[in-house]
Amino acid sequence: MPVRSLNSSVLIWPDRKKVTESLHDWAMGVKKENPNIWRVGYFGSYARGDWGVGSDLDIVLVLNECNLSFEYRAAQWDLSGLPVPVDVLVYTIAEWNEIIQQVGFGRRLAKEVIWIQE
Repeated sequence: MPVRSLNSSVLIWPDRKKVTESLHDWAMGVKKENPNIWRVGYFGSYARGDWGVGSDLDIVLVLNECNLSFEYRAAQWDLSGLPVPVDVLVYTIAEWNEIIQQVGFGRRLAKEVIWIQE
């Protein structure tokens, strides 16, 4: 998480390399524990390279299958070990294949996502 110096108002924010390495390590760990994970990637400001102080990390997880409704899936993942705040979208393979065909967010997501684990 960001660190504030006690004598200064300057925030120190982890750089892209630190964030993506942490995400890679996290993905490898959860993949070992959960073979249901098909792919792990990130999108948004860290993928585009325009992140800054206060940027969150946007993650997409694609699972082989999931019985939980979409609204409850993200809560199942412990993301507290990552160095910045995280938003996570969790799809099944079938949902992923459907959303990336949609105009707007789905196509932008498909174009922008950087897969770190397949």
